[in-house]
Amino acid sequence: MGLRLISAWVMIVVSVLPAACGRPVIAPQNSSLPPRSEVVALTDTDQDGLPDAAELFNANDRENFRTWFTAVAEQQFYQLSQAWNAEQRDCAGLVRFAWREALRKHDRAWLQKMGENFRPLAPDVNAYSLEKSVLGEKLFRTRSGAFTPDDLQNGAFSEFADAGTLKQFNAKFISRDARQAQRGDLLFYFQPFTQKYPYHLMIYLGVQGVRQSPDADWVVYHTGGSATDKGEVRLVRLALLAQHPNPRWRPEVNNKNFLGFYRLNILQ
Repeated sequence: MGLRLISAWVMIVVSVLPAACGRPVIAPQNSSLPPRSEVVALTDTDQDGLPDAAELFNANDRENFRTWFTAVAEQQFYQLSQAWNAEQRDCAGLVRFAWREALRKHDRAWLQKMGENFRPLAPDVNAYSLEKSVLGEKLFRTRSGAFTPDDLQNGAFSEFADAGTLKQFNAKFISRDARQAQRGDLLFYFQPFTQKYPYHLMIYLGVQGVRQSPDADWVVYHTGGSATDKGEVRLVRLALLAQHPNPRWRPEVNNKNFLGFYRLNILQ
């Protein structure tokens, strides 16, 4: 990245306070449920609320998912994809978009849809694709409890989830120490007295994948939007966030507003 970009980000970090990150959106009405024959065979071995059929148990699948997930998210910093609905551009929306696109088949049609800067980066997830998964577009759990087949029809899963829902029902706490984080983990903050939507999240990249940097502590996030400001995607190092003038935004163990690193349930 070079000293010029890092210096620029020092100024950016000083001014950024993420805004709305969970505003309601209207879900499309074209999602379909899986055949009943698939529903009755579903199990939830680890009792995490996610059907086993939607989890990635193979190490290669997990690594390939992380590669696509982080790359799709990072690419939005350089150029927003037209495939990302403008009405869903906030911090949770970036996670939903990157998660969904990471599970698709990354063929030529997908690359053309995403934008000219996208290129093949890794094999596709082998266990299933978004188009042929038991959850379909409804990837995100919205309530507590172990999974039962009825959850596919009773609203337990949705196409949308705000930052708080992603934290509570779709990921598990790993550590407040960045040394325990893996690529694709999420960083959560809780700011109850300053924002309409108190939860904010970022995606941990580690080493950059799109444009290589010698540093290994990069994160990407959307600042959130408001009625007067659409917000934007930011790419910054944890080392710079640790110097934020407002201690509430420092990713440090002694910052009570920093909740730590969380790992997606599908990767556990």
